[in-house]
Amino acid sequence: MEEKEPSPEQLTAREKEILQRLSAGLSDQEIAAELFLSPNTIRWYNRQIYSKLGVSNRTQAIIQAKALGLVLSHPPQSDQPSPASQRRREQRGYFTKSFDGTQIAYAVSGSGPPLVKTGTFMSHLEHDWESPVWRNLLEELNHNHTLIRYDERGNGLSDWDVDDVSFEAWVRDLEAVVDAAGLGQFTLFANSQGGTVAVAYTVRHPDRVKRLILYGAYARGWLHRDLNEEQIEEEKLIISLMRVGWGRENPAFRQLFALQLRPDATIEELRAFDEQMRVSVSAENAARLESEMHRTDVRAIAPLVRVPTLVIHPREDAAVPFAEGRLLASLIPNAQFVALESNNHLLTEHEPAWAKFVSAFRSFLNQDT
Repeated sequence: MEEKEPSPEQLTAREKEILQRLSAGLSDQEIAAELFLSPNTIRWYNRQIYSKLGVSNRTQAIIQAKALGLVLSHPPQSDQPSPASQRRREQRGYFTKSFDGTQIAYAVSGSGPPLVKTGTFMSHLEHDWESPVWRNLLEELNHNHTLIRYDERGNGLSDWDVDDVSFEAWVRDLEAVVDAAGLGQFTLFANSQGGTVAVAYTVRHPDRVKRLILYGAYARGWLHRDLNEEQIEEEKLIISLMRVGWGRENPAFRQLFALQLRPDATIEELRAFDEQMRVSVSAENAARLESEMHRTDVRAIAPLVRVPTLVIHPREDAAVPFAEGRLLASLIPNAQFVALESNNHLLTEHEPAWAKFVSAFRSFLNQDT
């Protein structure tokens, strides 16, 4: 078998940071504590390091790193963190209690006019900055803005052991975060399931929301979409599979789910999705949250939105059909609608649709009110 050539030049700043600590003898748990990441995240980075160095374990990685001059007795002071790492380090994290006592974790980063991102399924305030699942979107939302975002109940750093995962609870959690952050008027951004929450919040608090941006969102959950019997059975099967397959060591089901969100995902991106799912939500919570998403419906209140609104949707979105994005835009008075040529629910920064998303997003924010 041909031996894999090392590619140390491909190591990221974060991987070098972890490699330095591996060489110093720190355990995964100790590295995680120092870098404010989960042990699972450190193990994921370790696998990336091994692959790039052409080795199969920690000891070999340390030997190879020393041979290549990648680790020093003291960490190099000149290395600059990546913009995503810098954002994560500058991020200020807080907790606030929602209406039922549930602890909701939220974070504030950047500077400029406030922009609030609604909580969504599969998020983790710390891990997201390093993950290719969310990193490019977070960087854009934070561009020239103070970004306020939070982990949905049952996700990330918010309480996982909760009785209520209802749509009403999601809306009230957003209310709690906005109040805790002391915000006046702000731009509200929502993607996917967060769109229904954002619509409901905007209708209830029209004086707080300056602009509303909805990406890959919908007005009605799956069970309100005139399904046939086969599609109803499919919905039940997906929920059952989430309960059974989400928490297993074998990532097969999680990667199947990931391919709905990003059909063009590379092997590395699939691994990143797998890690994102593992660190952000349990199997039981994943099934509970998915079930509630399928039951949401804001068609009756969407026409009551009275703030400037932009709706953006990929034409071949495999997770949320394009028709649902069009329906949402048609329900909101005077909403602008932008179609993207992509089949990815979560865009990559390398595809042409990403540039169009950024252009539409920034243009909308710069329009006069």
